[in-house]
Amino acid sequence: MPSSAGTGFQIEGRRSTSTLNDVNNDTGRIAYCGPFVISAVTGHSISKIEDEIRRYREMPEGRKPVVRGTYSDEVDQALMSYGYRMELVQTYMQEERKGRPTLWSWMQKPRNAWANYILAIHKGKEGHWILIKGVKMCDTFTEGRWQFVCDGPHRGCRIMEIFEVKRDRAI
Repeated sequence: MPSSAGTGFQIEGRRSTSTLNDVNNDTGRIAYCGPFVISAVTGHSISKIEDEIRRYREMPEGRKPVVRGTYSDEVDQALMSYGYRMELVQTYMQEERKGRPTLWSWMQKPRNAWANYILAIHKGKEGHWILIKGVKMCDTFTEGRWQFVCDGPHRGCRIMEIFEVKRDRAI
């Protein structure tokens, strides 16, 4: 559910607003970063989002393994099923890890404060998805709640790719 009321329009029975959605983890277990950021964008539950990712992965009917690692095409496809699209804004994959900007340095640059940005960052040796809107972030480390980036756990992490999430006006 949205964390606060706002004006918006209907998408699949849900009221789409400009407010920040807390993650709805209805699975009873730990969920991973891909479904977390999609839930924060759309307001839908983790179980519904994992079902969409499994459908995209063409899992056999009735098989429901936990969705762990997600690729950008899987995140994009799940967002599309809820009326959003994800556009690559910047990639730093061609640069050495130390040459890539940190989350904190990226936050200092001008960008649309009203847009949702999904960032692929390095967390240890693996990639990790986080969601940024304005000066707030949401991910598994914030337990699905929105927190100021300056208070968040990833300020020094290096960015791999930046995606802007937009509502698909064709729906």
